[in-house]
Amino acid sequence: MIFKEKKYILFLVVIVLLAFFLRFYKLGQNPPSLTWDEAAWGYNAYSLGIDGRDEFGRFLPLNYLESFGDFKPPVYAYLDIVPIKLFGLNEFAVRFPSAFFGVLTVLIAYFLTKRIFWNSKSKDEYALFSSLFLAISPWHIMLSRGAFEANVATFFLVGGIWLFVAAMQERKWYIVISSIFFTLSIYTFNTARIVAPILVLLLAILFRRRLMENKKETLVAIIVGILLLLPTLGFLFSSQASLRFKEVNIFSDIDIVKRVNQEIENDKNVSWPIIHNRRIAYAVEYLRHYFDNLSPSFLFIKGDGNPKFSTQDIGQLYLWDLPLIVIGALFLFKRKEGFWWIIPIWLLIGIIPAATARETPHALRIETTLPTFQIMTAYGLVLLINYINKYKRLIIGCLWILLFLNIVYFLHGYIGHYPREFSGEWQYGYKQSIEYVESVQDNYDQIRITAAMGRPYIYYAFYTKTDPKLLRKSVVVKRDPFGFVTITGFLKYRFDDNLSSIKSTTKVLYIDSPSRVHPKGDILKRFYLLNGEEILTAYRL
Repeated sequence: MIFKEKKYILFLVVIVLLAFFLRFYKLGQNPPSLTWDEAAWGYNAYSLGIDGRDEFGRFLPLNYLESFGDFKPPVYAYLDIVPIKLFGLNEFAVRFPSAFFGVLTVLIAYFLTKRIFWNSKSKDEYALFSSLFLAISPWHIMLSRGAFEANVATFFLVGGIWLFVAAMQERKWYIVISSIFFTLSIYTFNTARIVAPILVLLLAILFRRRLMENKKETLVAIIVGILLLLPTLGFLFSSQASLRFKEVNIFSDIDIVKRVNQEIENDKNVSWPIIHNRRIAYAVEYLRHYFDNLSPSFLFIKGDGNPKFSTQDIGQLYLWDLPLIVIGALFLFKRKEGFWWIIPIWLLIGIIPAATARETPHALRIETTLPTFQIMTAYGLVLLINYINKYKRLIIGCLWILLFLNIVYFLHGYIGHYPREFSGEWQYGYKQSIEYVESVQDNYDQIRITAAMGRPYIYYAFYTKTDPKLLRKSVVVKRDPFGFVTITGFLKYRFDDNLSSIKSTTKVLYIDSPSRVHPKGDILKRFYLLNGEEILTAYRL
């Protein structure tokens, strides 16, 4: 038995090392640039590491970090303080927490799966393959390589479920640590604010007898969870917390009401056709958006339409996952091993908040469903192997060849073509233009930068490593009635959509889009995307 256990440990170590390589290899170069959210995480962590205040001067914020008018859970910024101290304010350091916790999620997936199928003879095989499939998942790899707080929240959710299940078996006090993990997920990503409480509630109902047997541990866990939530409870019910939701949710879409009213008018305003009720219309719309996230095209063919979450030529999962997931799901319900029901419940709950958004499917918002897909794939594969008798080696060999080819195809596209094809999606060009600006800015009284690419101020704060105290003193902030924030300048930098129309007698350097360069502009330098397309131009008048 000991040799068998050593073999599994060796395989797990190899899987974790593979996960580490796939998430850390050229982490600072691919994706090819930082999104403005990544730059904001990095600069806020940089600021917190200097004087304990965020970019707007709030001391040790626990309930939220304000970013471009959005109010984000703050954990990612705190996790990023140490990497930025160690590696400097750069792309690698900013993405380090996501990649690191992505690797840890692969590891924890192994222990979680063993706990779920605790009474199965094949629990080790289920666990190893679940961990392997998460390690090589294009979905998880891409979200682990960007500074996506959703990826860290997924770690806390997976860890919370694992610790909860362990506590229901023999590790009673793990319930307290589980409570901490679930609470941390709420402090990490907006979606987890909905998913975590629902998961905890259902787990508590389904394990209520065991929880009652462990009253002391359960009570401590509840108290710890409540105490940890106190700093953010008031904010969670504030208008600020719902600002982003109001912006993107389907229930604020007036077009649905207009459509219903038009249908009522078409039916000559008769009262009986209840199908033209706006509440039913919203319910139908919600269900449509919910099942968008389970569409085969999204999961297995093309992936998310946003290139930040998909290479656009492969699904969020591999194509070979499809038959194995079907087999795994069918056998889950048939065999009912261990706590099998956790998998479908977790999957269904994970999609609930994402279905309220207008933009579906959305790989980031439903990442909290991972690794349920990988567990079902592993379950299906192990059972398929066990049930095959005739041509067993041939079929297994074909499966591994298909698996290998799919992985090679994804990695070839992601490493070889992705940066060049999609550098524009990652706001490539800011860093290169800022390096030029820093080299010549002493020759100018003012630098005017286009806001056409979005959020230029955070890139200038990030790449110039502006002292947060200087930023706060000089920053020009505009707030609209809805709570959204626009930064129009700090120090000698000014940000605007139409630069050349502003008259000035001072020496000004312009960084603008090529199509907006003033006809009399003296071109000083051009900046290009990795595909050769010009993205920014430096000039003077």
